[in-house]
Amino acid sequence: MMMQLLETSNTQKNSLFNAMNRFIGAVNNMDQTVMVPSLLRDVPLDEERVMSSLKSDEDEGDMYSYYQLLKSIRRDIEWGVRCAAADERRKESMKITRTHSSASTSSSSSSASSSSSEEEDEEDEDLEKQFQFHLTGLQGVLGKLTQQANSLTKRYKQEVGIGGWGQ
Repeated sequence: MMMQLLETSNTQKNSLFNAMNRFIGAVNNMDQTVMVPSLLRDVPLDEERVMSSLKSDEDEGDMYSYYQLLKSIRRDIEWGVRCAAADERRKESMKITRTHSSASTSSSSSSASSSSSEEEDEEDEDLEKQFQFHLTGLQGVLGKLTQQANSLTKRYKQEVGIGGWGQ
């Protein structure tokens, strides 16, 4: 019985739900700590591996841009992806679906029902593999984002001079 509880707690520790809660908690802590976000403007990022892993060509490269990015991701997790972006993706996927469906209907449809059921089994297996792949990736990304929120909070405290508070 005790072994089963330990396994359950280890499994739950690695759940997507808990990864999201850890990230949201880290961003909430960051948000409560950073009293004056404008102080983050023009403060260069530490070239630590934690902060530099999120860099892209479009990033401004200061702590304020990371602060805004982390808050935006938290908002997307809590409330869903912004409607405009979702609508745009939905339109794009409809174009792709229409293209694929018209191509598949124009192909010959004289396959046996046994091969159809085999294809469905393969598709189900592929869906499970895809789900596991994306779930693992999402948990990894959330872990990195959580580290970045914690790092930004720590760095803000150092910049403002409250390094020992709340630790």
